[in-house]
Amino acid sequence: MARHVARRAPRAHWLLLLLGLVVLLAALSFNGLVTGVGGGTGPSQAYASPAPRQVTTGGPVLRLDTPTPVTRRMRDRTIALTFDDGPDPRWTPQVLDVLRRYHAHATFFVVGARVNAHPELVRRILAEGHEVGSHTFTHVDVSAVPAWRARSELAWTRTAIAGATGREVTLFRPPFSSVTTALTAPQYEALRDAAGSGHVAVLADRDAKDWQRPGVSAIVRAATPQGSAGAVVLMHDAGGDRSQTVAALDQMLPRLIREGYRFTTVSEGIGAPSSMVQATVGARLSGAALRWAQAGAGWLTSAMNLLLGVALVLGVARLAVQVVCARRHVRRVRRGRRRRPEVTAPVSVIVPAYNEAANIAATVRSLVASGYPALEVIVVDDGSTDGTADIVERMRLRGVRVIRQENAGKPAALNTGIRTARADLLVLVDGDTVFQPDTVYRLVQGFADPTVGAISGNTKVANRRGLLGRWQHLEYVIGFNLDRRMYDVLGCMPTIPGAIGAFRREVLLGVAGVPSDTLAEDTDLTMKVLRAGWRVVYEESAIAWTEAPSSLRQLWRQRYRWCYGTLQAMWKHRPALHESGAGGKLGRRGLPYLAVFQIVLPLTAPAVDVFALYGLIFLPWSELAVAWLGLLLLQGFTAAYALRLDRERLGPLWTLPFQQLVYRQLMYLVVVQSVVTAVVGNRLRWQRMVRTGEAAALVGAGPSVR
Repeated sequence: MARHVARRAPRAHWLLLLLGLVVLLAALSFNGLVTGVGGGTGPSQAYASPAPRQVTTGGPVLRLDTPTPVTRRMRDRTIALTFDDGPDPRWTPQVLDVLRRYHAHATFFVVGARVNAHPELVRRILAEGHEVGSHTFTHVDVSAVPAWRARSELAWTRTAIAGATGREVTLFRPPFSSVTTALTAPQYEALRDAAGSGHVAVLADRDAKDWQRPGVSAIVRAATPQGSAGAVVLMHDAGGDRSQTVAALDQMLPRLIREGYRFTTVSEGIGAPSSMVQATVGARLSGAALRWAQAGAGWLTSAMNLLLGVALVLGVARLAVQVVCARRHVRRVRRGRRRRPEVTAPVSVIVPAYNEAANIAATVRSLVASGYPALEVIVVDDGSTDGTADIVERMRLRGVRVIRQENAGKPAALNTGIRTARADLLVLVDGDTVFQPDTVYRLVQGFADPTVGAISGNTKVANRRGLLGRWQHLEYVIGFNLDRRMYDVLGCMPTIPGAIGAFRREVLLGVAGVPSDTLAEDTDLTMKVLRAGWRVVYEESAIAWTEAPSSLRQLWRQRYRWCYGTLQAMWKHRPALHESGAGGKLGRRGLPYLAVFQIVLPLTAPAVDVFALYGLIFLPWSELAVAWLGLLLLQGFTAAYALRLDRERLGPLWTLPFQQLVYRQLMYLVVVQSVVTAVVGNRLRWQRMVRTGEAAALVGAGPSVR
């Protein structure tokens, strides 16, 4: 309720975030395409109708940009060795070494994505007198994809080669093709489309089938022409283990050279001029840009893999630390209860209230019904317009006082109550909170330890019947309460919730009361108490029922304020990083934990979700399903343990998978909005939740609502 001057909340960042996520998905998808490049050969359309007879019975070099197809064959005793699927950093250099040893030339049909990955190998191919042709950008079957995709594959490959070598190619061999007699009608149509962009198709006379690794002798037999005929021979220098191909070349080349064969490029073998032309400056620049885009996409994917790994390790480590600390906290607290003296000192309960007509009567009635021996209740009405103060006054309950003041904000109302309280032990309660009869008693027992300055109670969600309520219930039990047990053990409790917290009066006076310069006054106050040298602990048995937001809009507004206020408090108390004692524990344990798990990881969560979407498209679903189910089971076991500690039923666990798919996204978008608001310097106003009175229904209900 603290009032601040506010400018319009920033909105442009949502467009930027969406644009960034789209760019990220595009980059990841591009990397998925280029890293999914396969290899090998073999007809992909075995049952398709054949191509026209004049093509299947003609030569392996096809010019299809004229009304009538033109085919060409190799001259007698002329062999054009052709190598598909490269370049490969392991096998291409070995193939080149064998060719150089026997002064043979060949034609390499390269995959554009691999050209970008190994441009130096393509330059070596040309420098040693060989020829380069296109084998698409991602080794895609051009007859099985839309025409725009096929054209893009050819254009990207031509651009990649231009960027790497300064030359443009015209020869094209479609992936999954073989000899001319195996050409299908769909493949023929794809080749005609490719001819429209200036490409000359090259199939084969002899298919060595080296991709099957049939043995060196079998490869040599399949690649050797019959009689004195020339041939275009199909082989591979990438896409798998090509050791047999290299060995076959080392056997075949010297034998056929002795028999009078010469090994040359496809263009020279048919008596045509060089198939490669000088690339324009624009083509070279485009090729360089494409190569950098591919490299950037690869780096980005690697970074996302690293981020996902780090987030996974941190998440699992967090769950492990929470569970270990929770077990330690339970043993310590239950052992301590048996030894400590009973606390029965007078207690003043302060209830700041602004337009709390829906729940205030139930709140006050639950406090008066407490079984604590000496209790006063102070309701500070902060300028309510719905008759909140009148409701309390008409109740005429013993030990209840009503103080009216002009609207000045929740911190001011709390400070008014602190100044007028008579007791030395103070309990601060929100106006929508209902206590159980033993809550006050259990809450203040920790003050038997003179080093304890403040105690957090156990807040539970009252309105948990709907899906949103169940999600918040799980969040309170798993996130908030497990965290509070851990904070207690580590001595760095950053927040005592406004719904239920107990303080020594001297502590509050020593830190100048409840601060009003942040929107998370409960977090700000708790950090001040820690930095003053006091211990802050958690009492699991002191239960308070609070009304959680019942709509996504209300939840957004509440969490936006909480997150923004927490950012303010963390920044305000950053000097704790250099302090000793309790303040140092806050600075070196609590603040880094908040920074990592409530700010940094939520900020990266949108990118992680995009990476998950990328995984659904490009990664095996079985692996993703196993990973997701594994994490879900881990969270489920942790949630079950947390519910058991809080003596809650396990029924709401069925909503956990849906919480990960909806609720989690809302929470990280809240963090995005809060951080942007803080960075641009806006001040967020207090945004009050509309009460429905569901907490009031808990009066007298007690544990039955569980």
